[in-house]
Amino acid sequence: MTALQNIAEQPQIFLMLLIAFFLLYLGIKKQYEPLLLVPIAFGMLLANFPGGSMGVDKVDESLTLYQIANQHGIMNFIYYSLIKTGFLPPIIFLGVGALTDFGPMLRNLRLAFFGAAAQIGIFTVLISAVAFGFTLKESASLGIIGGADGPTAIYTTIILAPHLLGPIAIAAYSYMALVPVIIPFVVRLTTTKEELRINMKEQDKRFPNKRPIKNIQALKILFPIAIGTVVALIVPSSVPLLGMLMFGNLVKEIGAITGRLHKAASDTILNAATVFLGLAVGATMTAKAFLNIETLLIIVGGFVAFAISIAGGVFAVKIYNLIASKKINPLIGATGLSAVPMASRVANDIALKHDPSNHLLQYAMASNISGVIGSAVAAGVLISFLG
Repeated sequence: MTALQNIAEQPQIFLMLLIAFFLLYLGIKKQYEPLLLVPIAFGMLLANFPGGSMGVDKVDESLTLYQIANQHGIMNFIYYSLIKTGFLPPIIFLGVGALTDFGPMLRNLRLAFFGAAAQIGIFTVLISAVAFGFTLKESASLGIIGGADGPTAIYTTIILAPHLLGPIAIAAYSYMALVPVIIPFVVRLTTTKEELRINMKEQDKRFPNKRPIKNIQALKILFPIAIGTVVALIVPSSVPLLGMLMFGNLVKEIGAITGRLHKAASDTILNAATVFLGLAVGATMTAKAFLNIETLLIIVGGFVAFAISIAGGVFAVKIYNLIASKKINPLIGATGLSAVPMASRVANDIALKHDPSNHLLQYAMASNISGVIGSAVAAGVLISFLG
């Protein structure tokens, strides 16, 4: 009746349980993205308990949802109804949009371009992964980890390479959680102390904005409508993610008349979606699916994509500084990821260590927020070509 004999006969199960316990430790004790890492780790734990029947299996997709639930259990029902259909990632983007303030980016639009530059890691690793034997679709799913956006990585993988969902999800969220470690590491390798002392507020005083924004609230309402429309016309496949992001942001910025919609999107809906997404993704990480050389390559490749994206944003700033009078701190480029707002907070802490008066959080957020849009557009481009 117990599972002890199964674990003794299959030690790889014990290893998976240890990995799940370690991820729970990171989420609870170290507080690394706990809202995401804790559900994923616990889903992984449930999936690897012998006899629990909570792991996600490969099932006959001609079965109805009732048959999947009846024959394969509740976790497979959640996975095939909410994850495999691509339903939850756009719902999470709806909630993220409702929590996002595009104000810092709109006040510093020139900094938004560094969010686009930081997507270079996606395409660099895509090309490299093909050389290592991955298919184009698998390589695109691996490269998207460089965008540092878990829902985007999951959505892209569901469409292009669903069999890699488990390791790609855990790599994406683990590296997002390790932003406080990875950004300082890459910054040390790519910048100098003089560059890190560039004070953004002093630069603003020396070179003031010639066209100040007169009505920021009206602009914040028009922005999601305009961006949603333009991107939908240029990259239609990005609409499920970017469209929901912009709608969530729109109901936030309109104010009191859509307050109930904003509250639902940013609270109840987002929380429920996060729970189901985390548990179901974690449940895909069984010993059979996870313990292989392909998974190891995905984890390594994900780190490379992440690091290259950070370095790409840093070098984009360096190139800009060669030709511009108004200098930019390279930390702004390092935050061109979608890990909002953690990447910005980390950059601000680094800047303050080199100059206690150099508060650049609002500037870093401009690049950071644009990275969310950039990663969604990059995912749409990949899906358009390969989906």
